Amino acid sequence: MRRREFLQLTAAAAPLAALTTIRGDSTAAPTAELSRATASRPDQQRLVAMIGRAEIGQGQHAEVWTVSDGAIQPIASTIRTRTGDTVEIEFENALTEPTILHWHGLHVPEAADGHPRLAIDPGTTYRYRFPVSNRAGTYWYHAHPHRRTAEQVYRGMAGLFLVADADEDALGLPAGEREIPLILQDRRMTAEGEFAFGPVMHERMEGFLGDTTFGNGIRQPVMNVDSALHRLRVVNATGARIYRVALSTEAPMTLIGGDGGLLPTPVSVDHVDLGTGERVDLLVDFSGLSVGSRVMLRSLPFEAPGGMGRMRGMGGGMAGGAAQGAALDLAEFVVTREVQERPSAMKRFPAIRPLERAEADRGREFRFMSAMMRHTINGRAFEMDRTDIEVPFGSTEIWRFVNDSEFPHPVHVHEVQFQVLTRQGGRNQRFPWEAGWKDTVLVFPGEAVEVIARFDRHRGRYLMHCHNLVHEDLGMMANFSIV
Repeated sequence: MRRREFLQLTAAAAPLAALTTIRGDSTAAPTAELSRATASRPDQQRLVAMIGRAEIGQGQHAEVWTVSDGAIQPIASTIRTRTGDTVEIEFENALTEPTILHWHGLHVPEAADGHPRLAIDPGTTYRYRFPVSNRAGTYWYHAHPHRRTAEQVYRGMAGLFLVADADEDALGLPAGEREIPLILQDRRMTAEGEFAFGPVMHERMEGFLGDTTFGNGIRQPVMNVDSALHRLRVVNATGARIYRVALSTEAPMTLIGGDGGLLPTPVSVDHVDLGTGERVDLLVDFSGLSVGSRVMLRSLPFEAPGGMGRMRGMGGGMAGGAAQGAALDLAEFVVTREVQERPSAMKRFPAIRPLERAEADRGREFRFMSAMMRHTINGRAFEMDRTDIEVPFGSTEIWRFVNDSEFPHPVHVHEVQFQVLTRQGGRNQRFPWEAGWKDTVLVFPGEAVEVIARFDRHRGRYLMHCHNLVHEDLGMMANFSIV
C-alpha cells in the first residue's frame, strides 16, 4: 500500500482509510488516501500551489495543479479544524501564473476571503489569518484568480476544509474510516492521459463538461467500507456539472447536512441534486451486506434544463464531454469487512432559528443573463474595482436571484450563510437539501429564488457570483461591500 500524506494539522499520527481503484481483474488496489486528522490548531502552516505529476488511479499519472505542504498530490490538502480555532497559513505561489485561495462557505475577514484582486504573482507569498467562527460542517477551499478560476480548479486546486464542534461531537456520527470526505469532479482526458481543458464557443455558454469522473483526484474511485453506517461528506467541485446523487441499490440515504453544516433534522432521501459549489452530508448504511458486495454512488440521468440540449446539438467542442444530465458512475463502495453492528438511534440535532421575512431591512433583486457570449448580473459584467451594492453592517436582507437565461446558475455568496425562502417558477419548490444554512443555491432557467441573510460578521468587499466557473471567469460576478 502506497500512502500519500495529506496536510495533517495534528501532532499525533492520524488514522487513514484507503481510497482505491479497480484493476481490470476487478480486484481492488489502493492508489491514494484521505487524511483523517483530528482537530488541532492549524497555525503556522505553509501551503504551496504547485504543478507536478501525480498518480490519478490505476497506475496512471498526469500533470496536476495542486495545493499542499510540499508533496505533489492529485487534489489539494485536507484541512481539519474546530470552531474557535485560529487559522494561520502562509500560502506560496509556485505556479507560472497568479493565483489566490478562497475559503468557500467560511466567515472570514476581507483580507482572507480570496478576492481575485488579491491574487499573488509566481514566487510570492500571502498570509492568511482568521478565526474559525462557522459551525461544524463540510466546507472547502479553491483557487480564485480572475479569469483563471475554472482551469485552476479543474486541474486540482480544490481541497476540503472540515470543521467540527461540540454540537456535532455529541451526535456520535460515523468517524475515522467510516467518514468519507469526497470531492467530486469531471474531466476530459487526452490520448496521452493528461487533463484536457479549453472551452470552445458553445462551452463558453454552457460551461466545460467532462466525461470522466474523479473523486479526491482519483479517476473512477472505489472505496473499501465495513458493513456498517458511514458518513459521506460530498463536495461538487466541478466547473459546471449538476449531479443527481443516488445509490445504485436505490436504497434511501439519510441527509444530515448541507453547505452550512447540520440541517435542523435528518431527512430520508433517494437522491440529492448538487450544483457546483454545493455540499451535502449523507449517512449511508451498508449493514447487512456481505463481504464483496458493491454499491455505486451515481449521478442519475435527468432532463437538462433550458437550452443546453439545443446548444449541444450544434456540435463544436460539446461532443467532448458527457451531456449535462447524463447518467454517471461517481464512486464505488466495496464491502471488505463484515461487522455486527446496528446503527444507534439518531439524537436530536441542534436547532436552527429561521430568519423571518419580517426581519428583513430591505430586499434586492439580481438578474442573471447569459446571451450573445456574455454572462452578466443585472446587465453588467464584473469589474474588479467597481462596487455594485453596499450592505449596511448588521442588516438582514432578502436577495432574489432571477435566472433570465437558458442555463442553470449556481449562485454563491461570499462571507455570509443564508436561508432559502422560496423558489418560484421552474421546479417551484424548496428542496430538503436547501434547509438549514446555505452559501450556494442552484437556480434553473425561469426560476426566481429568494434567500435571506444577516450581514453581521465582517465589514469589507466581497463577491456574489455564478459558480459555473466559466460563467464566473467571463464576468458573472458582482462586488458587494458590507459597510
